[in-house]
Formats: sequence, structure tokens, C-alpha cells
Amino acid sequence: MARITKRLLDAAQTPEARQVLWDDTLKGYGVILRPSGVHSFVFSYRNARNRKRNITVAKVGTIAPELARRRAEEFRAMLLQGRDPLEEKQDARDRMSVGGLIDAYCASPTFRAKRASTQYVDHKRIDGHLRPLLGGLRVDEVTMPAVEKAFRSICEGRHAGKDGTNSRVRGGEGIARSSIRLFRAILNWGYKAGSVEWDAVRAARNVEIGRDGRREIILEDPAAYARLWPTLDRMVTPDIDNPAPLLRPLVADAIRLIALTGARRGEIAGLQWRHVDLAKGLIVLPPDRHKTGGKTGEARVIGLPALEVEILRRQPGGGPDEPVFPPLPGHAKLYLDAPWRKVRLAAGLPAGIGLHGLRHTFASYMAMQGAQAAEIMAALGHKDMSTSQRYIHWANDRRQALAERAAATITGALTATEKAA
Repeated sequence: MARITKRLLDAAQTPEARQVLWDDTLKGYGVILRPSGVHSFVFSYRNARNRKRNITVAKVGTIAPELARRRAEEFRAMLLQGRDPLEEKQDARDRMSVGGLIDAYCASPTFRAKRASTQYVDHKRIDGHLRPLLGGLRVDEVTMPAVEKAFRSICEGRHAGKDGTNSRVRGGEGIARSSIRLFRAILNWGYKAGSVEWDAVRAARNVEIGRDGRREIILEDPAAYARLWPTLDRMVTPDIDNPAPLLRPLVADAIRLIALTGARRGEIAGLQWRHVDLAKGLIVLPPDRHKTGGKTGEARVIGLPALEVEILRRQPGGGPDEPVFPPLPGHAKLYLDAPWRKVRLAAGLPAGIGLHGLRHTFASYMAMQGAQAAEIMAALGHKDMSTSQRYIHWANDRRQALAERAAATITGALTATEKAA
């Protein structure tokens, strides 16, 4: 058998029965080929007691063959020192706690490659829920009942810890789902790193956590905007009943800007003056300041019509690094969720629509106006065309429904005319 390389593995065909390909340059290093198509790098040896042992290095496809070879070489070096690689691996796995696994994950290149805002949210889920509820378990104690219990506890808001900002962490079904998804990702990372058995990964995957609610709820009736704008005006204006405004003017303007641009909530809440060019009517967000920038490496450009420029001009202003919409004293960022719930209720908007729904509404109206997927993709900062294409499908369905209603009206009129004749 030749040296195991990527080219060799790519050329290897799935066998009808289990087959092992041995590397002829490193004794004991090989690849197990299975009919299922799930293949593994393996290191086979005899320990000091002459017992034959097989240790799985990694699944094929999760790491490069050369990295698998280096790990096998490390196992070979341990063997020459009189150590048992499999026994030490099992001992380390038995000793590792979920808390230790979380620490290793947070220190890994995988986690550090995430955007700062994503790391911030992940730490809140970890410190608020995963570590208090699951961190004390050993990794081999991760079972379906254990994960289900944690999921229910987060749903009910029980045992929520404090996050890194010393604020009380809330529970709920949405937070529970996102927390368990993160836990699954951590276990999967640990499995690829050789620290977690597949049983733990499978146990977490098999827990039913339901699906998120619809994020695509939109303001289908343009009249909703006729209620939203006056509501914002009314809530920032003091009166006899409310001497203090119900809403800070800058919060109302941030909501207006989201509605008028289709920008993401975080893009507006974290907007700095260095990103704004009022002369050109543009917001230019560098790659590290918007969701898809880490993957595309490109800036996101948001065009500003006259009304949006006017909204920005009336803000207090500040230095390049100052926020356009400053948060309350003592707060790290501008929080819009709670104010939006008050606005939504006061304006009589659909109960399920969030600030992200204003973004969906903006894109849907663009499609109804005849915008193509590429134009929607550019306006909303999507990283691929398929995300934008769904708005085209929605607009086509909406036009079809409008045509059906119009045809029904005409058909009804014709039928009435024929009966009269």
C-alpha cells in the first residue's frame, strides 16, 4: 500500500465490505473504508501487555490526511515511551467535564474566528445557561434526559445564571433552542477534536427542541406604516398624561431607519459616525461590522434617500468612533427590543412581528416593485442569491393572488350581467 494522501482517498471507492488501507511509511497508520461511506483514520498497535489496540484518529473529511498522520505519529511516539495512547485518551475523556470542554471550545480557533458580536451572544448563552445547567457533568454523562432537562429549565427560566455583563439572564423557548444548538456545536467540535464520543453528540442531536417561530411575518398592509409613524411621533412627545416621553427620540429614529433601509437591528444599534457619509447619502459598514462580512470580506453599502439623511442629520453628532444612537449611561449598546414591543402594541401591529420583520417587509416591497434578486441581495447585504430569491417568489405569489381576486371581481360582474340579460 502507498502513502495515504488526499488524492488516494479521493480515488478510493466505497467497498462492499469493510476494508482497511494501511500506510506503508508509518506503521500502524491506516484508513478504514466502510460500505456506509463513513471512513476513519486509524492507528493500530500492541501495547506493553501485547494487547492489540485500535484508536480512531478522526473521521475522514473532518481533518486533512497529513494532520491525521501527525496525530498518528504522536501516538507512535507515546508507544515508544511505553505509554498506551488509547488508554490515555479514554482516561482524559473520562476526566473531562462539560465545563472543561466549553473552556477548550472558547479557546479554540473555531470560536475565535467568529465575529465579536457572535462571541458576545455565545458567551451569554454559555454563562447564563449551559455552564450552570450542564457544566458539572462529565462529557460521558451527556445523555438525552440530561439535555432535555436543561432545555426545559431554560424554557421555564429556571436556574438562569448571570452573564458576563452582570445582568439577569432570561429564559424562554427561543433562548432555549439557541442555547441547545450552541451546545450541539460544542459537542460536535469536541468530537472532531477527539475529546467527545459520538454517543454524546447523538444524544444532544436527538433532543426535540422544536422550530423557531416565523421570522418572515411582515407588514403586508402599507396602512400599517400610516399607524407606525404617528405612533412613534406620539410616544416621543410629552403630554399632560405623560410628562416624560414614552420613547427616547433617538430610539424612535433608530426604528425609523431600520424600517426605511431594511438594515439589521445590530447594524443600526452599533452604527458609528465613521460609517456615515451624509454628503453622499451612504452608510458604509466594514466587513467586521455586518453579519456576512466575515465570510465575504466585503463592506456593506446602504443607500440613504432624503428622509433617512434627514433622520441622521438631526442626531446630536460626535467623533468618528462615537455611536450615532448612543445607549443609556452604563449600557454597552443600544437596546431596541423592549421599546419596539411598546411601539408594536401602541400601533396595533401584528403580534409576531419583530424589528427583523421590518427588514423582511422592506425586501418584500422591493420585490413587489419589480426589484430583481441581485438588487435585493445588494440592498439587504445577503451573502447568496438564494436568500434574496425567496422575496421574488413571495412577490410573484402575491401578484398571482391579486390577479385571482381581480379576475373573480370581473367574473362576478360578467355573471351578474348575463343573468340580467
